[in-house]
Amino acid sequence: MAVIVVNSGAAFAAKAATTAVPIVFAAGDDPVKSGLVASLNRPGGNVTGVTWIINLVGAKRLQLLRQVVPKASTIAMLVDANRFDEAERKDVERKDVEAAPQATGLQLVTLAVGSDRDIETAFATLGQGRAGALYFGAGAYLNSKRESIIALAARYAIPTMYQVREAVVAGGLMSYGPSQSNAYNQAGIYVGRILKGEKPATLPVMQSTKFEFVLNLKTAKTLGLEIPPTLLALADEVIE
Repeated sequence: MAVIVVNSGAAFAAKAATTAVPIVFAAGDDPVKSGLVASLNRPGGNVTGVTWIINLVGAKRLQLLRQVVPKASTIAMLVDANRFDEAERKDVERKDVEAAPQATGLQLVTLAVGSDRDIETAFATLGQGRAGALYFGAGAYLNSKRESIIALAARYAIPTMYQVREAVVAGGLMSYGPSQSNAYNQAGIYVGRILKGEKPATLPVMQSTKFEFVLNLKTAKTLGLEIPPTLLALADEVIE
């Protein structure tokens, strides 16, 4: 095998399996803090790749969501139970989002889910009026359940902020975050360079800098929401 290309979860398994085969990752977590590489500039070993560090834009995402639901006094945050550690509070995104409402009086309800039943229970709770909107958090489990969460958000009429445009294309209301397709394209460039003889240890981890704000006006209309013109002007893509 010439090069192993993986996401963040599989990157650790690949790294544990081999120190000889080059590994290129595309990941939303901080690869230095997680121990995947020694540093961004000189990753060392046989691992390099692209990171979009999705956790670091939580406050911005929450701000955009509030502009769509300005009257909401409470917003729920759906988090991956596997990333939710109350003792060590390792989830950077959650801390970023929790800190944002402190100066505004907004209440944030955190709902940790790790199973289909947890997700159904969380939406049943939201359906009882506990929150006026939902923030979709990071995590492999949540991402794997994205389609069912989009369907539940529609069923319970909960305005939801997602991380990637693919969720909005599939019927979600809005998303803001780094372009993952752009990040994977960058990872492909590194694969080509490695196949031509360059070493992962000397290829700096690239940070994806292309961000996308996407709105689905059809979903907004279904939810009875009026998108402010100023917000429409900020959108990189509007789905009608």
